[in-house]
Amino acid sequence: MSSEAQPRKRLGKNGDGAKRHDAIYRAISDAIIEHRLKPGARLREDALSEVFGVSRTGIRKILQRLALEQLVTLTPRRGASVTRPTADEAKDVFDARQMVECGLMPATARNMTPDNASALRDMAHREREALRAGEQSTAIKLSAAFHERLAQLSGNATLADFVARLCSRSSLILAVYGNPGHLGCESHDHDELIRFLEAGDGERAAAFMGRHLKAIEASLSIVEEEEEVPDLEQIFSG
Repeated sequence: MSSEAQPRKRLGKNGDGAKRHDAIYRAISDAIIEHRLKPGARLREDALSEVFGVSRTGIRKILQRLALEQLVTLTPRRGASVTRPTADEAKDVFDARQMVECGLMPATARNMTPDNASALRDMAHREREALRAGEQSTAIKLSAAFHERLAQLSGNATLADFVARLCSRSSLILAVYGNPGHLGCESHDHDELIRFLEAGDGERAAAFMGRHLKAIEASLSIVEEEEEVPDLEQIFSG
């Protein structure tokens, strides 16, 4: 066994299995959102097993988890690959977000409290700081979490779960087709939205949310890329 492979094998044998799998899940998820693993890239179980030092069964479970979030596509006899969003899928996702998230704003405004507004401002601040630091993956995740929290505050758990799934899909779309260092909207958009909600103005919040989502969608530059076989050793080394 090479000296380079040794640390990964130790990771495969020691420690809490669930925590180890969570760490691998996050590593692959980040690589997808940061565009180090590109749309259509094949994710071979044997190669990932070697890179991370865990069994193929463990890798299969992680890929299934990623598939549930639609970051990975599982195809019979072909295996796993990074999901390749299309222009039509991107439009469908943002159309759905328009209908659901805008519709939830009046209820969210009615349920807004000073503590909720403060927590949302903190999320918006951390998102801006991540963008300034060049941490695109973190910024995208924080933006999704912000929108998910707004939906949760509406009090409709079913629609909040649906928004969470839509945000997961749009995070991949934004990561793949968005502009590095920018999320397609103004940096103060989320603060402005909080201001309307805190004032209890659900109608203005809904209108602003509509413009906000349209700006994000308009910023996308969807270009189809050729399928590739990624160098997993290089992507996940170090």
